[in-house]
Amino acid sequence: MLFDTVNISIDTIANDYLIKKKIGLSVLRLDKIHPIVSGNKLFKLHYFLEEAMTLTMQGLLTFGGAYSNHLVATAFACKIAGLKSVGFVRGEKAAKLSTTLNACIKYGMQINYLSRAEYDKKENTDFLEKIRYKFKDFLIVPEGGFHPTGANGAALITNFIDANCSHICTALGTATTMAGLIMGAKYNQEIIGVSVLKGMTDINEKINYLTGNHHTFKLLDDYHFGGYAKKTPELINFMNQLYQQHNLPTDFVYTAKMMFGIFDAIEKGYFPTDSNITCLHTGGLQGNVSLPLNTLIF
Repeated sequence: MLFDTVNISIDTIANDYLIKKKIGLSVLRLDKIHPIVSGNKLFKLHYFLEEAMTLTMQGLLTFGGAYSNHLVATAFACKIAGLKSVGFVRGEKAAKLSTTLNACIKYGMQINYLSRAEYDKKENTDFLEKIRYKFKDFLIVPEGGFHPTGANGAALITNFIDANCSHICTALGTATTMAGLIMGAKYNQEIIGVSVLKGMTDINEKINYLTGNHHTFKLLDDYHFGGYAKKTPELINFMNQLYQQHNLPTDFVYTAKMMFGIFDAIEKGYFPTDSNITCLHTGGLQGNVSLPLNTLIF
């Protein structure tokens, strides 16, 4: 692992309602691993970093938007590992750079801007060959770590989950983290993904690609709140209540939607009595900076 030791705490979420339902609920606080390489990012990058160092390559090259947690995590992880980093950013260079891109530059990342039309070609074979030719000694990491290598890294998360856990729940974006959980989970553990995207119809294809074959999982896809990075007053209120009642800060893009979905599923009787549920806090709290001041109480 990038750091010598990784201490991951587990928060127990308890209230009278859960006790009455005889359901155990806990949160694996991946957001506490590190203030920058937080959440699932360290895990998804782990084997890419290891491969680059083993092959004595210069560093990692990856893709993301101007507010990409993945970009800044890659920049910082490479800096710590003694590697260089290159980021291809979607869209033209803004007059004022985002906090994320300023952090990437601070950690030594070389930033290149692509028009949205060019960026859409990032998985195109010819486009990638041109990138490889120009950056011969860099290992290419797909956006968000969406690759079997990223999923294998995410599988390491299950080392921190209690064997007695019956359900493992995560927010679902690229599906890389969920694929890792599927591969690393015990046979008796059900994997549940709460989609933060609207109309995610290709999930089976993604899981097959990431894991090598199809595995069983459950998808809750009614909690996207309008689509990726969309939010409503109901979601914001839930985030504030979750912090007020359980001292659990969440981000509105991923973890808040996942927790909302799991609480709602519990209320609707989705989980049987004596379920022991572990939810992943996948980090990304810095994304809340984009919200208006005083929107959140934390």
